[in-house]
Amino acid sequence: MKKHILFLGAPGAGKGTQAELLCQTNSYTHLSTGELLRKEIEMNSILGRQVKDIMNRGELVSDELVLEIVKQNLDKDNKGWILDGYPRNLSQANSLNEVLIKINQPLEVVFFLDIPEEVLIKRLLLRGRKDDTEETIRTRVNIYKKTTEPLIQYFKDLSLLEYIDADRDLKTISSDINQKMA
Repeated sequence: MKKHILFLGAPGAGKGTQAELLCQTNSYTHLSTGELLRKEIEMNSILGRQVKDIMNRGELVSDELVLEIVKQNLDKDNKGWILDGYPRNLSQANSLNEVLIKINQPLEVVFFLDIPEEVLIKRLLLRGRKDDTEETIRTRVNIYKKTTEPLIQYFKDLSLLEYIDADRDLKTISSDINQKMA
């Protein structure tokens, strides 16, 4: 059973949902950068206020800041973890790789949740978060296409990538992921 997992996909592809399902059946730590950032916002910390302004504009938080948050939250007991929403670009992937090699917790599998753009937009609008307007969603999807999609080839080249059709029901997707975990 693989213990160091990354979920890759556009906003609304179901990364968080699938990560949570996997964490329920294993004792993995779920590292959702979105959740970690929202927690900072809720605490209304200085960092949280900066992050809120950036997210409200539909932009992405800096690489250094996100890597620092991820490093602080990696499972020290090494029971396993699932990264969701990070890395978002090649620079982050390289930085993360360096950190994971240093702590001897390399990525073992990357699940790419593939889903059509219009399905994403409908899903995100239904989610009903304050920062989920159609305009900010389209901005995030466009940023994803430019910055994150190159990671698909990056992880494919490392023989870590597993394609998952994310335009299906939760149980079917989850079953597909579990079969590929072995």
